Amino acid sequence: MNHHPTGREPLLLLIVGAVLLVLSGIGPYDRATWLLEVAPILITTPILVATARRFPLTPLAYRLIFVHALILMLGGHYTYAEVPAGFWVKRVLGLTRNPYDRLGHFAQGFVPAIAAREVLIRRSPIQPGRWLAFLVLCVTLAISALYELVEWCAALIGGESAEAFLGTQGDQWDTQWDMFVALLGAATALLVFSRLHDRQITKLEESSHV
Repeated sequence: MNHHPTGREPLLLLIVGAVLLVLSGIGPYDRATWLLEVAPILITTPILVATARRFPLTPLAYRLIFVHALILMLGGHYTYAEVPAGFWVKRVLGLTRNPYDRLGHFAQGFVPAIAAREVLIRRSPIQPGRWLAFLVLCVTLAISALYELVEWCAALIGGESAEAFLGTQGDQWDTQWDMFVALLGAATALLVFSRLHDRQITKLEESSHV
């Protein structure tokens, strides 16, 4: 009898994440903004559950996705411009804006980079190296650009009511900064976790054939 190669950890993360998602939806700053911010969780989670048996991810990927979900939940509950921890960082570092949205976009590059890397390694002829890194960065930038287009559509539809979702905080270059920070996140993920990721992919593939 074959056991799930990643064990029970994904199920635990799913349960904890579901509970925290519900909590984040209790008394949010703005209900529509909360729904828009957590929409990636509501879209991605069913896909991960549906593919868990035939295409389980590495523990690293699942853990990073969980952390990214937490960032989205917190940003959705308070809105990115109003997260209390961001105001603390703003005061300590003497910044002119709440930097929590930058953390969100950094994660928007960091986490998809690992997910894209895993899919490319396991489902394409591309192997670890420069071309893989280049394609991962391209995918990450594409995801970031798509999110900015979603924000643009929200602004066209919602007008001033979409301001909390946009979170520009008066910065005319906010869109460009968001994509640049996402690119930095993706590059950082590749530099920090590539070797660990390779080991986990190897172990996962070996266990799936047992």
